[in-house]
Amino acid sequence: MSSIKKVVLAYSGGLDTSAIVPWLKENYGCEVIAFVADVGQGAEELEGVEAKAIASGASECYVVDLKDEMVSDYIYPTLKTGSIYEGTYLLGTSMARPIIAKAQVEIARKVGADALSHGCTGKGNDQVRFESCFAALAPDLKVIAPWREWDLSSRESLLDYLAERNIPCSASATKIYSRDANAWHISHEGGELEDPWCHPSDQVWTWTNSPEQAPNEPEYVTLNVVEGEVVAVNGETLKPYDCLVKLNDIAAPHGVGRVDIVENRLVGMKSRGCYETPGGTVIMAALQAVDELVLDKSSRKWKEVLGGEFSHLVYDGRWFTPLKDSILAAAESLSKLATGEIVLKLYKGQVTAVQKKSPNSLYSEDFATFGEDDVYDQSHAEGFIRLFSLSSRISALTKK
Repeated sequence: MSSIKKVVLAYSGGLDTSAIVPWLKENYGCEVIAFVADVGQGAEELEGVEAKAIASGASECYVVDLKDEMVSDYIYPTLKTGSIYEGTYLLGTSMARPIIAKAQVEIARKVGADALSHGCTGKGNDQVRFESCFAALAPDLKVIAPWREWDLSSRESLLDYLAERNIPCSASATKIYSRDANAWHISHEGGELEDPWCHPSDQVWTWTNSPEQAPNEPEYVTLNVVEGEVVAVNGETLKPYDCLVKLNDIAAPHGVGRVDIVENRLVGMKSRGCYETPGGTVIMAALQAVDELVLDKSSRKWKEVLGGEFSHLVYDGRWFTPLKDSILAAAESLSKLATGEIVLKLYKGQVTAVQKKSPNSLYSEDFATFGEDDVYDQSHAEGFIRLFSLSSRISALTKK
């Protein structure tokens, strides 16, 4: 069936990839090397993952720490564009995929592999994200997507497949939800969430408190932003990854960052997902507050366009493209003004910027005041309005 000699598999230690290792060996007769990306999913998920990979039949397992690079080189640049997919989703899974794919290709080059493999299903977005990145970075390597080839169609069939081969797996047929975690967020799909009319139960959420469980007293957090990047939390200067981790710890108890949405998948169907992005929600609120101060009306409108375009680019897996470089260059230009200090109030699932200042602020109390001033002649507004509405006036006169 195959001329494939060595394949690098994006391995998680979960049910799907545990079954993929022996399936690749049996159906392609190849050596399988497991690649695990540490993107901040937590020590519990990574514990013993190398031993699991070897027990499943992998000849080697590489665990690569990508946490700092992911936040610095993928999440922070995306935040500068203001990207929010379909007005709600902060792109947690989407932003992690290009760095994982890039590192997987690097491992493949290192070990001399001639193929790449992943555990994405044929229904989801991730297959497109991974394979679009592979196409841009390693078009010479074959891509094997077992979910599009094998006849295993359920959790039960995967568990039976592993049991027949005496391959240990901690998964069970009673697992309800499909989850994806990294330093930025946790996503939840499946179970009762497949019915949009069904209210998510408490067992869906694993990271944040519900607003009802959140403290009855608000907490205030101060963020310092320099050219569109959060550099300090409560006066402590930190690198990007550490800023995010600290804000996750602060915001999660207050129930900040929960969303429940029905989104448009790239492959054409709609899906319902619940996302928890505590620290990221705080960061986004702070950056938006700085923009309120420093960007004029036309610049903010342009940034809305950039953010909308970039959210689809990231969601669709088009990171390694000239379009990405172009949009980020524009966002970087606007971000040169985005320096300031923001105080945010966290309370019962909400985050609100309550104090904001910037050396580049365009807000002037002298001009904006409702009190007496000597800098603004209100009579000038009449001529402005007549010119601003001139086309409407001409249109109305023409109709008469």
